[in-house]
Amino acid sequence: MGAIAAALQACQNRIASACQEAGRPANCARLIAVGKTFPAAALREAHAAGQRVFGESYLQEALPKLEQLADLPLEWHFIGPVQSNKTRQIAARFDWVHGIEREKIAQRLSEQRPANLPPLNVCIQVNVSAEASKSGVAPEAALELAGAIAVLPNLRLRGFMTIPEPTQDIELQHRRFRQAAELLQTARTTLGVSAIDLDTLSMGMSADLEAAIHEGATLVRVGTAIFGARPTMENNTLEQAR
Repeated sequence: MGAIAAALQACQNRIASACQEAGRPANCARLIAVGKTFPAAALREAHAAGQRVFGESYLQEALPKLEQLADLPLEWHFIGPVQSNKTRQIAARFDWVHGIEREKIAQRLSEQRPANLPPLNVCIQVNVSAEASKSGVAPEAALELAGAIAVLPNLRLRGFMTIPEPTQDIELQHRRFRQAAELLQTARTTLGVSAIDLDTLSMGMSADLEAAIHEGATLVRVGTAIFGARPTMENNTLEQAR
């Protein structure tokens, strides 16, 4: 078994154990393998080991990978902030978008979603830890944004995404993720949207997926625990690649 296959199996085992400990079904949380900064060959290796769902954060890096892996039946998630000048290609090439924080971006994605494709699945990014350096809408503004997005014709609002501050404080991890879960439940009640339609909590990464699953995560986003440490890139290079 190759290194990526072994890492994937270990990650799936962590997810299954966390689901069991939380009293949830073994398949309660799907794994998104986040391939940013890793080559298409690494993602192809993960596919060979059974992975079908992949996430990318930098559009200019992602597009060549989508072309190189077009022969594979993959589900693509765009994770993180979306810039206005990137919406057309994201709307056309991805199945999911995590990270909407502005109504303008949602409107552009809806308008630019090709007519031959199903509605684009979207999550609103919520900044539960109120970090100035983090993207995402404040929790108190999330419901208003959700209401605006829910009526857009070519989008399907699925729920919320969050990236709390990194911490080894397990209790704090749980509190942050619980806040997102409570927000989802409030949105269902306030918007009159059923649990079937508003069904997604995208939260939890390599270091904190257990706490996220315990609090209701349905999608966990894992990169380094699968592919290894990311190559060092200059910040400006990463920004240009978004």
